[in-house]
Amino acid sequence: MINMTNEELHKLEDKIKVLEQKKKALEYKISNEDRRARTRRLIQKGALLEKYLENENVSLKDTEDLLKILAEFKNKNKEYIDRQIQNMQEDREAH
Repeated sequence: MINMTNEELHKLEDKIKVLEQKKKALEYKISNEDRRARTRRLIQKGALLEKYLENENVSLKDTEDLLKILAEFKNKNKEYIDRQIQNMQEDREAH
């Protein structure tokens, strides 16, 4: 069995506290970065929605209904849409 003095034990406990605080700070930083990235992504997608669907002055409910219709169309025409997206990606890569 290891004999440890109270002083050594307190030093280890202090180190544990410091490491736990660092861990908590890193977790907060990661969470904050993830939240910022998600917010940015949502803003960008919303801007694209308004740009391409001219959806700026439409209610939230109407926008949701439109997206449901588009999702249904996408699901029914998956192969065609996948081909179109692939073609667009290839065109972007070529330029």
